[in-house]
Amino acid sequence: MKLMETLKENNKGYTVLMNVVVKKVMLIIIALMAFAYSAKAQEISSNAIGLRFGDNDGFGVEVSYQHKLNDAKRLEVDLGFRNNNNFDIWKLTGIHQWVWNIDGGFNWYAGAGAGIGNVNIKNFDDDDGLFVNVAGNIGVEYNFDIPLLISLDFRPEIGVVNDFGNNDLDLDLALSLRYQF
Repeated sequence: MKLMETLKENNKGYTVLMNVVVKKVMLIIIALMAFAYSAKAQEISSNAIGLRFGDNDGFGVEVSYQHKLNDAKRLEVDLGFRNNNNFDIWKLTGIHQWVWNIDGGFNWYAGAGAGIGNVNIKNFDDDDGLFVNVAGNIGVEYNFDIPLLISLDFRPEIGVVNDFGNNDLDLDLALSLRYQF
C-alpha cells in the first residue's frame, strides 16, 4: 500500500508501473490469441478416406473412413476383406477416437470401439461364421499442408464371439494414408 501511495505522489513512477502492467497484460492477450489461432489451425478434417495397411488376422489392407464428430473427436470405420484358396472373410470395425495436437501438424489419438465380421474357412468347418470383437486404438498422425493425412497406429482386438476360433488378443500395427475433405 505504501508503495502505491508513494508512486501516486510521484506521478512518473506510477506511470512507469502502469506501463509495465499494461504491457504484460497485452503480452498475455497476444499469447492467448496466438494459442487459440494455432489450436484452430490444427483442427481435424471433417472427413477423410483412404487405406489402412495392417495385417491383423490376415486382413491386410482395409478401406478406412474418418468423420469428425467435434473439434477433438471423430469416428473411424474400417472395412477389411480377403478371399483366397483357404478362406473368405470380411470385417467392419468402428472406433470412437479422441484427438490431441502434439505440435504443428502432428496429432496423437486414442479410442475404443468394436468390430463384426464373417469368416468361411474352406478346410475346416468348426471355425466358420459370425465373429465380434472389441478394439482399442492409439496412434500418431501427421496432417500435411496438402489434403493428405498419414498415420501409424496400434490396435489391440479381443475376440468376444468366435473370433474365428481364437477368442484371444490380436495385435495390429498399421500405416494409413487418407485424403482429407
